[in-house]
Amino acid sequence: MSPRPSAPAAPTEDTAARLGVPALFVEPSPALPMVGVSFALTRGAALDPPGKEGATRLMARLLRRTGGNRTATESDELIDSLGGSLAVEATSSTVGVHGHVITRSLERFTRVIEEVVQAPTFREDEFRLLLRETEGELIEALDDDRTLARRWFRRRLFAGHPYGRPTSGTPESLRRIALDDLEALYRRLFVKAHVVLAFAGDLTPEAALEFGRQLTASLPDGPAVPDEVGEPKGIEGRRLVIVDKPERTQTQIFIGGLGSHPRDEDHTALYVANTIFGGTFTARLTQEVRAKRGWSYGAYSSLPFDRQRQAFSMWTFPKAEDAGPCIALQLAMLRDLRERGVTKSELARAKKYLCRSHAFSVDTPSKRAGLRVDSVIYDLPARYFEEYTDRVQAVTLEQVNAAIRNRLPERDLLVTVLGTEAHIGGALREAIPDLADVEVIPFDRND
Repeated sequence: MSPRPSAPAAPTEDTAARLGVPALFVEPSPALPMVGVSFALTRGAALDPPGKEGATRLMARLLRRTGGNRTATESDELIDSLGGSLAVEATSSTVGVHGHVITRSLERFTRVIEEVVQAPTFREDEFRLLLRETEGELIEALDDDRTLARRWFRRRLFAGHPYGRPTSGTPESLRRIALDDLEALYRRLFVKAHVVLAFAGDLTPEAALEFGRQLTASLPDGPAVPDEVGEPKGIEGRRLVIVDKPERTQTQIFIGGLGSHPRDEDHTALYVANTIFGGTFTARLTQEVRAKRGWSYGAYSSLPFDRQRQAFSMWTFPKAEDAGPCIALQLAMLRDLRERGVTKSELARAKKYLCRSHAFSVDTPSKRAGLRVDSVIYDLPARYFEEYTDRVQAVTLEQVNAAIRNRLPERDLLVTVLGTEAHIGGALREAIPDLADVEVIPFDRND
């Protein structure tokens, strides 16, 4: 089969239906002799058995290592010899196998992915090696203050919800996982009803259809696993979580609560507001925290999305002695944003920035294909990315300020700080008005 496209076209929904999968996307481009391949599932680590967090991620990594009954080293050497790269991911909402390869090796590369997703061997020796490596990664992560602070922020904000469960697992949960658990997860997840395929680069739509058929031929036609991940509840009141780590001269601070979802009518307006408040290096937070006071190199806010509502959060990393004043400033800025909103000039600058920078999200075939996969994985509104700039341009000042008042939390906030509690605990408590609860967590706590 010839991989070179004759015209920029993409398979229709009927094409995906012929394969028995929810979606198949193609972004053809002969500009470079490269092809990107994505095999993604509409279910993910939310299916980890209770108490066995990390199982889905382990399963995905084991597939990558043992496809074709190879060892991890043999798999790496084979993929390198093809002029390719292949990676796996596992989040609460998806498992993905994504790779790039030079055009002349595409057929053999596709067979490698086929072996990964359709014929895993679940080698016991590789499983044991992977367990040890993962435990080592968790120990190493104890040295990453930002990762620790973010992890406990999410665990407490989404307590009792799948978004609060660590997809990497914990030392305790990893010890409970057996190879049989991974095989059972594989059988639940790897069915055609969960598969979203995407091809980008130097191939025809006809070739993509054939490769898609190859990647799914042996997968069962069983029904999709029901998506039982509901809407998160968030927290009530203002809560402080201190991740206590000895001898910290610098802190990591995450402040936030529940955000929005692209299905919300005011999501785009709130996204524009977040850009003004803390979405860029010139936004309000960085200007006040960094430029005016020199407390931290940067201060940002984020408003990500997932299949259900995610968090709105602020992040910065001041010195220990500045942590209390910095938190007080951030809370005051959030209150001011809710009460006074944004200005007309801020709105104009943010809209211009968002529309212009969107070009970097769609400037390659692989990026465009990835966005189309995301639209299915995260259940986004129709033409969410295609109409992005039009929606941004249409946002009014009134809509932005209404979204801020209606969506951004001020009272129901979680403040998570990694630092040395003995040095900063008192200042942190004083910095947060109407504080309802304080929890101190040792940084090396394993649960």
